[in-house]
Amino acid sequence: MTTPNNGPKVQHLVLFRVRQDASPAQVEAMLAGLRGLASIDGVEEMAVGASFGERSAGFTHALSARFRDRSALAAYGPHPAHQKVVHELLRPINEQTIVVDYDIT
Repeated sequence: MTTPNNGPKVQHLVLFRVRQDASPAQVEAMLAGLRGLASIDGVEEMAVGASFGERSAGFTHALSARFRDRSALAAYGPHPAHQKVVHELLRPINEQTIVVDYDIT
């Protein structure tokens, strides 16, 4: 199903600070869950990964997603798949998050 374009594409950036006591299995499950969100309608591109640099201010992982428009981003937040990942995989091991959304012009 195609929805009309409601403005410019949107970039959604999320930085995560995963707790030091999180197990490698928990972290991998979180990353896999986040990657699975790419199938939600309106998500055009998604990349998820671990930070390897020294400039991350303690943030350990990042997600970058491009959405069709603002309405697609608005629908993404409450989507059941997104909520499941947030509540079951992310919140148990994440201690801080920063989110930045901007129009791509």
